[in-house]
Amino acid sequence: MIPGVRQSMSCKGNCWDNTCAESFFKTLKTELETFEGKHSATEVRQSVFMYIESYYNRIRIHSALDDVAPDVYHLKNAA
Repeated sequence: MIPGVRQSMSCKGNCWDNTCAESFFKTLKTELETFEGKHSATEVRQSVFMYIESYYNRIRIHSALDDVAPDVYHLKNAA
């Protein structure tokens, strides 16, 4: 548990509304290097930003988006 972070639940024991966020953070934890408290908050912030902006949105394919990256999906479906 991270200090200062509060878990969000819809009603008692029902966490379905967090499914997308939970899936993203599971992916982030498995695909981003483990920091294990050895890096500053700034370094962690930069790494997470780079992961999301450079890899997760532009390169990593998503099955919910017809197996393309989000940026590609949005470009194909714009207009």
